Amino acid sequence: MAQHGLLRMGDEKRVMLFDELSFCTTVQVLKWNGESSSSRTWITLRLKRSMIPRMSQHNMKPSGPLPANIWKGIPMKMEMKKMKRLKFPMWIRLSGGRWGTENGPTSMLTCTCYFFMLAYSKCFSPVLFFFLIQPGFSFRKLWAFTGPGFLMSIAYLDPGNIESDLQSGALAGFKLLWVLLISTILGLLLQRLAVRLSVVTGLHLAEVCNHNYSKVPRILLWLMVELAIIGSDMQEVIGSAIAIHLLSNKTIPLYGGVLITITDTIVFLFLDKYGLRKLEAFFGFLITTMAITFGYQYVTVKPNQLEVVKGMFYPNCAGCGPAQLEQAVGIVGAVIMPHNIYLHSALVKSRKINRLNVSEVKEANMYFFIEAIIALFLSFLINVFVVSVFAESFFNKSDAQLHEVCVKANSPFANVFDNSTDKLQVDIYKGGIALGCYFGSAALYIWAVGILAAGQSSTMTGTYAGQFVMEGFLNIKWTRFARTVLTRSIAIVPTLAVATFQDVEHLTGMNDFLNVLQSMQLPFALIPILSFTSEKALMKDFVNNLFWKIGGGFVIVFVCAINLYFVVVYVHKLQQLSLFVLAILLIILYMIFIVYLTWQCLIMLGVQWLNCFGTVIHEDESIVSTEMSPDHNE
Repeated sequence: MAQHGLLRMGDEKRVMLFDELSFCTTVQVLKWNGESSSSRTWITLRLKRSMIPRMSQHNMKPSGPLPANIWKGIPMKMEMKKMKRLKFPMWIRLSGGRWGTENGPTSMLTCTCYFFMLAYSKCFSPVLFFFLIQPGFSFRKLWAFTGPGFLMSIAYLDPGNIESDLQSGALAGFKLLWVLLISTILGLLLQRLAVRLSVVTGLHLAEVCNHNYSKVPRILLWLMVELAIIGSDMQEVIGSAIAIHLLSNKTIPLYGGVLITITDTIVFLFLDKYGLRKLEAFFGFLITTMAITFGYQYVTVKPNQLEVVKGMFYPNCAGCGPAQLEQAVGIVGAVIMPHNIYLHSALVKSRKINRLNVSEVKEANMYFFIEAIIALFLSFLINVFVVSVFAESFFNKSDAQLHEVCVKANSPFANVFDNSTDKLQVDIYKGGIALGCYFGSAALYIWAVGILAAGQSSTMTGTYAGQFVMEGFLNIKWTRFARTVLTRSIAIVPTLAVATFQDVEHLTGMNDFLNVLQSMQLPFALIPILSFTSEKALMKDFVNNLFWKIGGGFVIVFVCAINLYFVVVYVHKLQQLSLFVLAILLIILYMIFIVYLTWQCLIMLGVQWLNCFGTVIHEDESIVSTEMSPDHNE
């Protein structure tokens, strides 16, 4: 019998064939011309019937227009071609876990095979396949994993972020774009940790916290995250109400806009009944709307491109004072949102992943990370549009200058700006009016549409985050409708009060306070995610390496320093003694809880001598879900 390499005629071998799916079966070598001196070699294999139940067991289907009877024992004739640096024949993986070539084994990590049909004859002629060495990347698979990252990225485009962007541009010009870039990159790395935790363990962050923290810390952590979610929902209500007020030419009062936002979540819950993929597509439409509207402003204003690039990649802020420093700190708090880390770790569970297969886990981590990169790049681009527009048009401008321009443009909003020579202080309300005065009423309405899209797109993500957090921390099963009513009711009461009894300036001023609130809640997401992704018992082969541990620790210290700065700034502004004393007490409790979480984190990072009370689980006590995730793609 002809013999070549590791195969002989008549052999039956357990092999692994790779295409868009991976499956294992038994093949029989029927014909082998391996002794041919040509650049091509042929092999005819017969797939045994044992493949059929194995494929149906895992819901696998052949890719491409393959006839059904191929899987019933008809021989397949496969053509193998020489590839650079590789010798043929080599595309057969034996059960010993090695790739056979005539020159020895080749690492499976460097070669992944897929195939597609070239020709087929209904007569008893073999089916011709062409094998190609290719990295294991597929745009079809990327599309299957696409969705959670874009839902997550919406939090980077909420009204609080937009207000932070325009204030950054008007106050510091292009000088703080590098802060926005670094904050987005840090956010991406943190989202990566959130995804890895869920993909590897099958549990999202709130569920892991429930399994690993005792009752009192768990409830306190839940309350802190809920506070962040409610604060984010308030920003969405504020942004949507202001957008409605602008679009109606002030016909609908602010409190009317607040009340209208009650209905939007009900609409989204109705859409949710059609499946998560449909909702993901709708939010993709809203993100596209923001990209078009804010991109239109960018093209209209035509900012200096050299200054944009310089501000993005040259970390400098010459001439900046305390106001600019405070704004830089505010950017970090606006971009990196605590509840978003909990949300992303839960959303990725909607994709089917076999956690018993290490290669599938690696693949899922890769595709989710690629999707997050694309989604956050788009959100960063939209944020850059907003910063650049206001940096080019309103940096170093005064209220008097804007008032004069609005009067000349016959704007009905001219009285928003007084005749003072003070530097212009803008928000999402004044920002839209200023654009309308400079570039026409179309710019005002397009801005309002963008703000409305930002507010609406963030609404449902808050609902999802709240539901996941409550179910994870407390094991309480609530419907999304009940959860939405609770969150929106708490968010609307103070917002409606300010909109009714105060002016729009006080309403937009709440956004600044809420950005501070978001920043102060960050440690309650960052410390747990670093702790658990560094725990060998949970993450197994996917545990954080030394670089991630040190880098994550640095980010936590950096964020805590930012929070301390915010505390000093805002406590200093308190005039009443009672409020000052209350703030000091809350700060003490806040710091005690952070110290506790940090202590737990250090133990999971490997400082075991701190585990004197045995409060951290050991490897044999860890809880990891090994079941396959449910598939919600349909």
